[in-house]
Amino acid sequence: MSVPILEVVDLHAAYGRIEVLRGVDLAVPKGAVMALLGPNGAGKSTLIKVISGQKSASSGDVHLGGVNVHGAGPEELARLGLCTVPEGRSVFPNLTVAENLTLMSYAGVSAEAVLETAFTYFPRLLERRGQLAGTMSGGEQQMLAMSRALASDPALLLLDELSMGLAPLIVDELYDTVAQIAESGVSILCIEQFARTALRVSDYAAVMSGGRVVATGEPAEILETMSDVILGGAA
Repeated sequence: MSVPILEVVDLHAAYGRIEVLRGVDLAVPKGAVMALLGPNGAGKSTLIKVISGQKSASSGDVHLGGVNVHGAGPEELARLGLCTVPEGRSVFPNLTVAENLTLMSYAGVSAEAVLETAFTYFPRLLERRGQLAGTMSGGEQQMLAMSRALASDPALLLLDELSMGLAPLIVDELYDTVAQIAESGVSILCIEQFARTALRVSDYAAVMSGGRVVATGEPAEILETMSDVILGGAA
């Protein structure tokens, strides 16, 4: 068995006295797309904050490519190949699409390469390259946020609520691109409310409830056994 790109071991985290993560165990195989599902309040977003170095764990470990990164900050994790597209689309609204992208060239990748990657995955951004990011649709802003993340050539991409506030057709389109990105060798962990859409492009799925991972498996299996937890009446 190869070393997982991400392994979380007995992770605990709290806000004040309220424990939100209660012993999370999770492994994402190299080159795989894993969907992390579960109802609101299950602890999904807190888990992402801890993995990406934005919040400290109270105990437990996080391994990235076999290296223990417990306590590492976001910049150090980025150098190790972890990149996050946070909930709520992180773009500079008063800069153009091209400016948003070329800003990422500081990471040591040429501006030309950054633009080429973005426009290959998202041809619509080429049409919008001179437009201010804040005037684009939510779906286009999400494409731009994903392109900015891909500029750093990540080994592992964390996608937090990709579908937030977007029409189902746009969500489908974004997840088609997620599948393409995975084919290039990037491992992806998708945190998602829209279970069916995420499962369509995932190799594996994990379900969180009450601050723990309560099930992991292949998408069809998870959909069958955990539908009451992950669908909650909405596909």
